[in-house]
Amino acid sequence: MDLGLKGKVAVVTGGSKGIGLAIAGKLADEGAHVVVGARTVTDELAQMRDERGVAVVAVDLATADGPAALPAEAAELHGGVDILVNNVGASEPGPTFADITDAAWQRIFDITFFSAVRATRAAIPALKARGGGAIVNIGSVNARQPDPAVAHYSAAKAALVNLGKSLAIELAPHGIRVNTISPGPVRTPFWTGPGGFAHVVAGAAGTTPEQAVDEVVPAGMGILTGRFSEPEEVASLALFLASGLAANITGADYVLDGGTIKTV
Repeated sequence: MDLGLKGKVAVVTGGSKGIGLAIAGKLADEGAHVVVGARTVTDELAQMRDERGVAVVAVDLATADGPAALPAEAAELHGGVDILVNNVGASEPGPTFADITDAAWQRIFDITFFSAVRATRAAIPALKARGGGAIVNIGSVNARQPDPAVAHYSAAKAALVNLGKSLAIELAPHGIRVNTISPGPVRTPFWTGPGGFAHVVAGAAGTTPEQAVDEVVPAGMGILTGRFSEPEEVASLALFLASGLAANITGADYVLDGGTIKTV
Protein backbone atom coordinates (compact mmCIF):
# COMPACT_ATOMS: atom_id res chain seq x y z
CA MET A 1 0.00 0.00 0.00
CA ASP A 2 1.33 3.42 -0.97
CA LEU A 3 1.20 5.68 2.09
CA GLY A 4 2.02 8.78 0.08
CA LEU A 5 5.14 9.50 2.11
CA LYS A 6 7.60 9.69 -0.78
CA GLY A 7 9.47 12.98 -0.64
CA LYS A 8 8.12 13.91 2.79
CA VAL A 9 10.62 15.16 5.36
CA ALA A 10 10.49 13.27 8.64
CA VAL A 11 12.31 13.88 11.93
CA VAL A 12 12.64 11.00 14.41
CA THR A 13 14.00 11.44 17.92
CA GLY A 14 15.77 8.55 19.60
CA GLY A 15 16.33 6.53 16.44
CA SER A 16 19.46 4.59 17.38
CA LYS A 17 17.64 1.37 18.26
CA GLY A 18 14.30 -0.24 18.95
CA ILE A 19 11.11 1.54 17.97
CA GLY A 20 12.82 4.69 16.70
CA LEU A 21 15.16 2.73 14.45
CA ALA A 22 12.24 0.73 13.06
CA ILE A 23 10.24 3.91 12.36
CA ALA A 24 13.19 5.56 10.62
CA GLY A 25 13.74 2.47 8.48
CA LYS A 26 10.12 2.20 7.41
CA LEU A 27 9.99 5.91 6.58
CA ALA A 28 13.10 5.53 4.43
CA ASP A 29 11.54 2.51 2.72
CA GLU A 30 8.53 4.67 1.81
CA GLY A 31 10.83 7.22 0.17
CA ALA A 32 10.76 9.87 2.88
CA HIS A 33 13.75 12.05 3.68
CA VAL A 34 14.58 11.04 7.24
CA VAL A 35 16.56 12.92 9.88
CA VAL A 36 17.31 10.91 13.02
CA GLY A 37 18.60 12.26 16.30
CA ALA A 38 20.31 10.14 18.93
CA ARG A 39 23.00 10.56 21.55
CA THR A 40 24.77 7.39 20.35
CA VAL A 41 25.11 6.37 16.71
CA THR A 42 24.75 2.60 16.87
CA ASP A 43 26.07 0.25 14.21
CA GLU A 44 22.50 -0.29 13.00
CA LEU A 45 21.85 3.43 12.66
CA ALA A 46 25.19 3.99 10.94
CA GLN A 47 24.34 1.24 8.46
CA MET A 48 20.97 2.86 7.77
CA ARG A 49 22.74 6.18 7.20
CA ASP A 50 25.28 4.66 4.82
CA GLU A 51 22.96 2.37 2.87
CA ARG A 52 19.61 4.19 2.90
CA GLY A 53 20.52 7.86 3.02
CA VAL A 54 19.11 8.60 6.47
CA ALA A 55 20.65 11.75 7.95
CA VAL A 56 21.96 11.26 11.48
CA VAL A 57 22.48 13.98 14.07
CA ALA A 58 24.47 12.94 17.14
CA VAL A 59 22.83 14.99 19.88
CA ASP A 60 21.84 14.72 23.54
CA LEU A 61 18.07 15.11 23.38
CA ALA A 62 17.85 15.58 27.15
CA THR A 63 19.49 18.99 26.90
CA ALA A 64 17.65 22.29 26.52
CA ASP A 65 19.00 22.95 23.01
CA GLY A 66 19.46 19.41 21.68
CA PRO A 67 16.00 18.65 20.24
CA ALA A 68 15.87 21.87 18.20
CA ALA A 69 18.91 20.70 16.22
CA LEU A 70 16.80 18.11 14.39
CA PRO A 71 14.17 20.37 12.73
CA ALA A 72 17.01 22.77 11.94
CA GLU A 73 18.95 20.00 10.20
CA ALA A 74 15.84 18.88 8.31
CA ALA A 75 15.24 22.42 7.09
CA GLU A 76 18.89 22.78 6.08
CA LEU A 77 18.99 19.51 4.16
CA HIS A 78 15.48 19.23 2.78
CA GLY A 79 13.80 22.61 3.14
CA GLY A 80 11.36 21.89 5.94
CA VAL A 81 9.54 19.36 8.11
CA ASP A 82 6.40 17.38 7.31
CA ILE A 83 6.49 14.74 10.03
CA LEU A 84 7.83 14.73 13.58
CA VAL A 85 8.05 11.52 15.59
CA ASN A 86 8.80 12.10 19.28
CA ASN A 87 10.08 8.69 20.20
CA VAL A 88 13.00 9.13 22.57
CA GLY A 89 12.43 8.01 26.13
CA ALA A 90 14.20 6.36 29.05
CA SER A 91 13.55 4.83 32.41
CA GLU A 92 15.56 3.72 35.42
CA PRO A 93 13.51 1.12 37.28
CA GLY A 94 13.94 1.13 41.03
CA PRO A 95 12.64 -1.22 43.72
CA THR A 96 10.15 1.34 45.13
CA PHE A 97 8.93 4.88 44.65
CA ALA A 98 11.08 6.02 47.57
CA ASP A 99 14.20 4.88 45.71
CA ILE A 100 13.61 7.32 42.83
CA THR A 101 15.66 10.43 43.55
CA ASP A 102 14.96 14.00 42.45
CA ALA A 103 17.83 13.69 39.99
CA ALA A 104 16.25 10.57 38.47
CA TRP A 105 12.89 12.32 38.16
CA GLN A 106 14.55 15.21 36.35
CA ARG A 107 16.54 12.92 34.01
CA ILE A 108 13.51 10.88 33.00
CA PHE A 109 11.33 13.94 32.41
CA ASP A 110 14.08 15.68 30.44
CA ILE A 111 14.52 12.80 28.01
CA THR A 112 10.97 11.39 27.93
CA PHE A 113 8.79 14.51 28.14
CA PHE A 114 10.76 17.71 27.70
CA SER A 115 12.54 16.36 24.63
CA ALA A 116 9.12 16.16 22.96
CA VAL A 117 8.16 19.63 24.19
CA ARG A 118 11.36 21.12 22.78
CA ALA A 119 11.38 19.20 19.49
CA THR A 120 7.74 20.08 18.86
CA ARG A 121 8.24 23.75 19.69
CA ALA A 122 11.16 23.88 17.25
CA ALA A 123 9.30 21.98 14.49
CA ILE A 124 6.00 23.90 14.57
CA PRO A 125 7.17 26.86 12.43
CA ALA A 126 8.48 24.47 9.77
CA LEU A 127 5.28 22.40 9.83
CA LYS A 128 3.16 25.53 9.51
CA ALA A 129 5.29 26.75 6.62
CA ARG A 130 4.52 23.50 4.74
CA GLY A 131 0.79 24.05 5.23
CA GLY A 132 0.44 21.29 7.78
CA GLY A 133 1.85 17.92 8.72
CA ALA A 134 1.78 15.26 11.38
CA ILE A 135 3.26 14.78 14.83
CA VAL A 136 3.34 11.29 16.32
CA ASN A 137 4.29 10.86 19.97
CA ILE A 138 5.36 7.48 21.30
CA GLY A 139 3.78 7.09 24.72
CA SER A 140 3.32 3.97 26.84
CA VAL A 141 0.62 1.91 28.53
CA ASN A 142 2.34 3.01 31.74
CA ALA A 143 0.48 6.28 31.32
CA ARG A 144 -2.64 4.28 32.22
CA GLN A 145 -1.06 1.46 34.22
CA PRO A 146 1.09 3.05 36.95
CA ASP A 147 3.95 1.16 38.54
CA PRO A 148 5.72 2.57 41.63
CA ALA A 149 9.04 1.19 40.41
CA VAL A 150 8.80 3.42 37.33
CA ALA A 151 6.57 6.16 38.72
CA HIS A 152 8.69 8.86 37.05
CA TYR A 153 8.50 7.17 33.65
CA SER A 154 4.75 6.56 34.00
CA ALA A 155 4.14 10.19 34.95
CA ALA A 156 6.26 11.46 32.04
CA LYS A 157 4.36 9.31 29.55
CA ALA A 158 1.00 10.42 31.01
CA ALA A 159 2.14 14.02 30.55
CA LEU A 160 3.08 13.23 26.94
CA VAL A 161 -0.40 11.86 26.19
CA ASN A 162 -1.98 14.98 27.68
CA LEU A 163 0.38 17.22 25.72
CA GLY A 164 -0.58 15.48 22.49
CA LYS A 165 -4.25 16.20 23.01
CA SER A 166 -3.59 19.84 23.89
CA LEU A 167 -1.42 20.31 20.82
CA ALA A 168 -4.04 18.66 18.60
CA ILE A 169 -6.50 21.38 19.61
CA GLU A 170 -4.10 24.27 19.08
CA LEU A 171 -2.56 23.05 15.84
CA ALA A 172 -5.65 21.78 14.02
CA PRO A 173 -6.35 25.16 12.35
CA HIS A 174 -2.87 24.96 10.84
CA GLY A 175 -3.43 21.53 9.32
CA ILE A 176 -1.12 19.81 11.81
CA ARG A 177 -2.39 16.56 13.27
CA VAL A 178 -1.07 15.22 16.60
CA ASN A 179 -1.53 11.64 17.72
CA THR A 180 -0.01 9.31 20.31
CA ILE A 181 0.83 5.62 20.24
CA SER A 182 0.93 3.92 23.64
CA PRO A 183 2.68 0.56 23.31
CA GLY A 184 2.74 -2.14 25.89
CA PRO A 185 5.93 -4.17 26.22
CA VAL A 186 7.93 -4.13 22.98
CA ARG A 187 10.84 -6.44 22.24
CA THR A 188 13.54 -3.75 22.27
CA PRO A 189 16.77 -3.11 24.22
CA PHE A 190 14.59 -1.05 26.59
CA TRP A 191 13.47 -4.47 27.88
CA THR A 192 16.13 -6.89 26.70
CA GLY A 193 19.32 -4.82 26.97
CA PRO A 194 21.73 -4.99 29.93
CA GLY A 195 19.99 -3.67 33.02
CA GLY A 196 16.65 -3.49 31.18
CA PHE A 197 13.25 -4.32 32.58
CA ALA A 198 13.58 -8.01 31.67
CA HIS A 199 16.63 -8.32 33.91
CA VAL A 200 14.78 -6.65 36.80
CA VAL A 201 11.79 -8.98 36.36
CA ALA A 202 14.02 -12.02 35.98
CA GLY A 203 15.86 -11.17 39.21
CA ALA A 204 12.60 -10.88 41.13
CA ALA A 205 11.13 -14.03 39.59
CA GLY A 206 14.27 -16.17 39.82
CA THR A 207 14.37 -16.83 36.09
CA THR A 208 16.25 -15.71 33.00
CA PRO A 209 15.64 -12.47 31.08
CA GLU A 210 14.60 -14.55 28.07
CA GLN A 211 11.97 -16.41 30.09
CA ALA A 212 10.83 -13.12 31.58
CA VAL A 213 10.14 -11.73 28.11
CA ASP A 214 8.66 -14.90 26.65
CA GLU A 215 6.61 -16.12 29.62
CA VAL A 216 6.67 -14.25 32.92
CA VAL A 217 5.79 -10.73 31.71
CA PRO A 218 3.08 -11.73 29.19
CA ALA A 219 1.39 -13.89 31.84
CA GLY A 220 1.81 -11.38 34.65
CA MET A 221 0.54 -8.43 32.61
CA GLY A 222 -2.32 -10.36 31.08
CA ILE A 223 -1.20 -9.81 27.48
CA LEU A 224 -3.98 -11.56 25.57
CA THR A 225 -1.81 -12.34 22.56
CA GLY A 226 0.76 -13.94 24.85
CA ARG A 227 3.71 -12.00 23.46
CA PHE A 228 5.50 -8.67 23.31
CA SER A 229 4.87 -6.37 20.37
CA GLU A 230 7.65 -6.01 17.81
CA PRO A 231 9.21 -2.62 16.96
CA GLU A 232 8.05 -2.96 13.35
CA GLU A 233 4.42 -3.21 14.51
CA VAL A 234 4.68 0.10 16.34
CA ALA A 235 6.46 1.58 13.32
CA SER A 236 3.67 0.50 10.97
CA LEU A 237 1.09 2.31 13.09
CA ALA A 238 3.31 5.40 13.31
CA LEU A 239 3.59 5.56 9.52
CA PHE A 240 -0.15 5.19 9.10
CA LEU A 241 -0.79 8.06 11.52
CA ALA A 242 1.80 10.20 9.72
CA SER A 243 0.26 9.50 6.33
CA GLY A 244 -2.66 10.97 4.45
CA LEU A 245 -4.63 7.79 5.13
CA ALA A 246 -5.13 9.18 8.65
CA ALA A 247 -6.04 12.67 7.44
CA ASN A 248 -9.03 12.99 9.78
CA ILE A 249 -7.40 11.45 12.85
CA THR A 250 -6.00 13.83 15.44
CA GLY A 251 -5.92 14.03 19.21
CA ALA A 252 -6.09 10.24 19.44
CA ASP A 253 -4.12 7.85 21.63
CA TYR A 254 -3.74 4.38 20.13
CA VAL A 255 -2.96 1.57 22.57
CA LEU A 256 -0.86 -1.20 21.01
CA ASP A 257 -0.47 -3.70 23.82
CA GLY A 258 -1.78 -7.12 22.83
CA GLY A 259 -4.89 -6.55 24.93
CA THR A 260 -3.14 -5.65 28.19
CA ILE A 261 -5.37 -2.67 29.03
CA LYS A 262 -8.90 -3.97 29.49
CA THR A 263 -10.74 -0.91 30.83
CA VAL A 264 -13.26 0.92 28.64
